[in-house]
Amino acid sequence: MSDSAPAFRPWRRFGFLPERDSFYRWWVRLAGSPRFQSRASASRLTRGLARSDGERLFDLVAGFVHSQVLAAFVRFDLADMLAHAPLPVWKIAVRSGLDVDKAEVLCRAAAALGLLRRHRDGRYGLGRLGAALPGVPGLAQMIRHHEVLYRDLADPEAVFRAGAETELANFWPYVFGAQGARDPETAATYSRLMSDTQGLVAEETLRTVSLDGVRRLMDVGGGTGAFLRAVHGVAPGLDLTLFDLPAVVAKAEVPEGTAIVPGSFRDDVLPEGHDAISLVRVLYDHSDATVTALLARVFAALPPGGQLIVSEPMLGDDRPNRAGDVYFALYTLAMQTGQTRSPSRIAALLKAAGFEDIAIPRTHRPFVTSVVTARKPS
Repeated sequence: MSDSAPAFRPWRRFGFLPERDSFYRWWVRLAGSPRFQSRASASRLTRGLARSDGERLFDLVAGFVHSQVLAAFVRFDLADMLAHAPLPVWKIAVRSGLDVDKAEVLCRAAAALGLLRRHRDGRYGLGRLGAALPGVPGLAQMIRHHEVLYRDLADPEAVFRAGAETELANFWPYVFGAQGARDPETAATYSRLMSDTQGLVAEETLRTVSLDGVRRLMDVGGGTGAFLRAVHGVAPGLDLTLFDLPAVVAKAEVPEGTAIVPGSFRDDVLPEGHDAISLVRVLYDHSDATVTALLARVFAALPPGGQLIVSEPMLGDDRPNRAGDVYFALYTLAMQTGQTRSPSRIAALLKAAGFEDIAIPRTHRPFVTSVVTARKPS
């Protein structure tokens, strides 16, 4: 929509979205008027929209509290406790080591969020979200890990200002290069967390990308081999190679016959002879300079016509989304070494590296991962 032809529909279902600056200023003044808000909430014409916007705004205000209820749900292991039958509050309190009144507060809060469900007899059982949580590989571990991110975000002004020190930057020292990953405990912590959460990413990637015609695939930055295990499950005839830092691949669990090549894609030449290379949750950990150098190494390692698969959380391009533009964008901001990019930005980096036939297929669950593919010219 251009500035010369704005659409004037103030009461569209999702609110008035003016394009001209003059209309925009009028709309901002109107929406920010307490008198207007009061009248809108009382009018039969607008009270549904006013209520919806009010609830959404309140959810933003209460978002951190919601996340902490989720964290308590995980830490007290309520999903496992209630897996077989609903329980009365006093039993939940005893098994959790809580006072009954505080257990009641937790259960009611979790029920309000859909994690639990309050039965007519007063017992609490799992709600849809609570029952589904164990079925998402690595989600509980990620929720436990969030306390680090929350401490960094406790001062959002500092996170957005240059030069701020963050705990996440120290939690993931591997991103600064191979030197950081020489600490076995750090490498093990990173690899375990990444492996736990890699299953859904691998599943979504392989639903989206065809491996037809691929004979040899190398996963660069592949951690302990979670993606290659998934590849072997859908295409057992492929020759597979895992390339990652020595301290990481030392813990690798890969299909029989998989070649394991220790090395750093920052410093080492990538092995040749593979007609496909995958970069799964790699680029968003690194700066544009590092990504540009990596893509040049990938381009050099691939044969003519070779395929590159990039899979990771991405921004929403012209339409920001909650997963990429909120969660992952702020996470990488706190990490201080990488950035969450849009598919079009990744496509531009691939084009600059010499790739062609760049495609952005739509994934079924973009909140899990997005995909960009490309080929080296034949």
